[in-house]
Amino acid sequence: MAAGRERRAEADTFTARLKKQWHRARVGMRRAAVDYFRGDGSDWVALAGLLLTVPLIAAGTLANSVWCAPSALVIPIVAGGLLLRPASLLGLYAAAATALIVESVQLGPYTEGAARVTPGVVLVVAACGSFGLVVAQFRSRVGVPWRRGGTMLFDLRERIRVQSKLPKLPGGWHREMALRPAGGQSFSGDFVVAARTNGGRTLEVVLTDVSGKGMDAASRALLLSGAFGGLLGSLPPHAFLPAANGYLLRQDWDEGFATSIHLVLDLDSGDYELYSAGHPPGLQLSAGSGRWEEKAADGPLLGVYDGAQFDSVKGSLRPGDVLMLFTDGLVETSDRDIVEGIDRLTGEADRYVAGGFHGAAWHLIEAVAKDVNDDRALLLICREGPTAAASR
Repeated sequence: MAAGRERRAEADTFTARLKKQWHRARVGMRRAAVDYFRGDGSDWVALAGLLLTVPLIAAGTLANSVWCAPSALVIPIVAGGLLLRPASLLGLYAAAATALIVESVQLGPYTEGAARVTPGVVLVVAACGSFGLVVAQFRSRVGVPWRRGGTMLFDLRERIRVQSKLPKLPGGWHREMALRPAGGQSFSGDFVVAARTNGGRTLEVVLTDVSGKGMDAASRALLLSGAFGGLLGSLPPHAFLPAANGYLLRQDWDEGFATSIHLVLDLDSGDYELYSAGHPPGLQLSAGSGRWEEKAADGPLLGVYDGAQFDSVKGSLRPGDVLMLFTDGLVETSDRDIVEGIDRLTGEADRYVAGGFHGAAWHLIEAVAKDVNDDRALLLICREGPTAAASR
């Protein structure tokens, strides 16, 4: 009992209470900072900090206007446009305008010397304030603070990348995918969804090219990749493209069409079916003849009209054979038709026949369509022969 009373007495001392209060304040500030940078908290901390910089800058200007020019007030104004909500931003602007008036009165008319509040300084500060207010209103309307915008774009890119990841295949098979967005951007209108169905014995892959390119098509590509990923494996292969076509029609987009090619591959026998919706044909390399053969299935674009029919073409991959699927950005440009582009692609692909196609997808895009201002995607499915399997 005595020991317990001593511990309680120690806990009630001034130093102990001060430590507890400091700990609570520190935890509260940390939580407020986390909420703020997540976009969930109030902006009063940022507003208070920026309001404090305004008189400090004004004092520096009055003390030495050569080194701390009146135009330095644009610093808190620009920062406020990025950090504050529109209502808080107006309060900051009022403080900056007051500081300009005080500086103008204390420094005297601008005609009496340099480093004064000139009409040009006022125009620059007003222009920065107008720009910041437009940015703040846009963020408020969208509901995404600037500090979350980069995170959301990164998350969008990663989701597209993860959804385009191909499943692992059994021994004797090799697959690889390369995707190059237009203009060197991080977002593409081309995407892949894939899954192993039928107890893992069947590989289903859908390569889709959404209308538009780069950032313009990225949001639609993300939406479609999620929808197509849900449909894949949930429907019989022949019903996938009709269901995808119906989904696009229901979106009622201005640019609502897409091309798509659907591969259904039996991993035991090598037999496959290709369904196409206005997509460039697949190319199969026959190891026996060393020649490329086009595999073109019939079907209209997705999202054009209801009740579309999609007929398949069948084939078989024997040991050593390669199947290549791609989007039109790889083989078709304004100064080159698709036939010439396919010839160039197969010519470059012949260089890999002897050594194998491991790592070939990215190099083929570089060789055939490096500087093309369009999204480009290439998918390779190889059934390895006994020699290649043994060497691996």
